[in-house]
Amino acid sequence: MTRGRGPTVRRRRLAGELRRLRESAGLTIDEVGEKLECSASKISRIETGHVGVNPRDVRDMLELYGLSGDQREALVQLAREARTRGWWHAYNEVFTGTFVGLEADASSLCAFQALLVPGLLQTERYARTVIRAMRPDADEVEIKRRVAARMARQELLTDPAPPQYWAVIDEAVLHRMVGGTEVMTEQLSRLLDVATMPHVTIQVVPFGAGAHPGMEGPFLILGFPEQADPDVVYVDSTSSGVYLELPDDVRRYTMMFDHLRAAALRPDDSVQLIGERVEQLGGTLES
Repeated sequence: MTRGRGPTVRRRRLAGELRRLRESAGLTIDEVGEKLECSASKISRIETGHVGVNPRDVRDMLELYGLSGDQREALVQLAREARTRGWWHAYNEVFTGTFVGLEADASSLCAFQALLVPGLLQTERYARTVIRAMRPDADEVEIKRRVAARMARQELLTDPAPPQYWAVIDEAVLHRMVGGTEVMTEQLSRLLDVATMPHVTIQVVPFGAGAHPGMEGPFLILGFPEQADPDVVYVDSTSSGVYLELPDDVRRYTMMFDHLRAAALRPDDSVQLIGERVEQLGGTLES
C-alpha cells in the first residue's frame, strides 16, 4: 500500500480558507448561496469539510470573494488535490467520515483507551472478537471486511515515514479477557513487539493511580506537520465519534493526556508490567 499525505487534510485546509475568505468579504452563507445559485447548506457543508468541492465551484467562490492571481490558483489546485481518493476508499462501507483520512495524514497520534487495546495495535483475532462483540447483528462477511480494514489501517505504523504514536491504556485493558487466554497472550505480546519501535510509546495507568482524567472516555489527539493544519481531537464511541477542533477543546484534551502520561507508569515499567501479565497468562495456558 502506498501512503503519503492524503486528501483529507487538504480538504480541511481548503474548507477553513474558504470560510475565512467569505467572512473577510463580509458575506453570509445565505448570500453566497444566492449569488452562486446553490443552496446555503451546500456552502455550509463545503466550509465544514463534510463534502468535497470541485475546482470550478472553488474558482467561482474565490471570484465572488475578490481573490485573484496566484493565490486563487493555489487554492484551486488545492481543491484538485483534495478530490483524490485515499487508500481507505476501498473500504467505504466500513470507514465513515474523515477519521481514517486524518489519521493517515497525521504526524503525531496520542491515544487513550480504558477498555480496549487501541485499534492500531490490535491483533487480527483480538480485533475480530471486539468487532463481533460490538456488532452482534453483523454477518460473517461484514465482520471479515471490518477486520481487514482495521489491519489495513495498521500499515500506518510501518510506513517509511510513520507518525509518532503515543498510547496510554488503563491497566484494565491487560486484564479484560477478550477472546480467551490464547488471544490475550498473543495480543499483549504484540504490544511488547510494537513498543520496541522507535516511534511508538506505550504507557499503562496502573490500578493504584486511582481516579484519572481518562475515566471520561477514550480519545485521540491528531497532530499535523504544518502549522496551517491545527490539531484535532477525536472522541470515540461505539457507533460514531465527535471531532473537536476549537482551540479550547484541543487544549483541554492535551492537558488531559499530559495528566494521563504523568499518572501512568514510565514506558519501561509499562512494558515490564505487560510482560508480567503475559507470563501470568502463559502459566494459565500451560495449566
